[in-house]
Amino acid sequence: MAIESWLHEILVCPESRRPLILFEEDGFLFCPASRLLYRIDDDIPVLLVDEAERVDEARARELLERARAGRFPGSEHYATDGPGEPD
Repeated sequence: MAIESWLHEILVCPESRRPLILFEEDGFLFCPASRLLYRIDDDIPVLLVDEAERVDEARARELLERARAGRFPGSEHYATDGPGEPD
């Protein structure tokens, strides 16, 4: 699964308009602000709110901590604040 870095840099959550974190090995993009997971099909992000999965706050916090620890692309936008509060 590969999303070009230039593409990832311009992608934002359609609901919150905030940056997305790439979970490349898991095949999804995550927005801590809206707590939405967007799947990636054949290297194409499916950024449709109606088709995204909304996770509960505990799962959102877990994903954000994992992304920060692994320095996943996009996690730098959420380096110190809680879910939904980018730096």
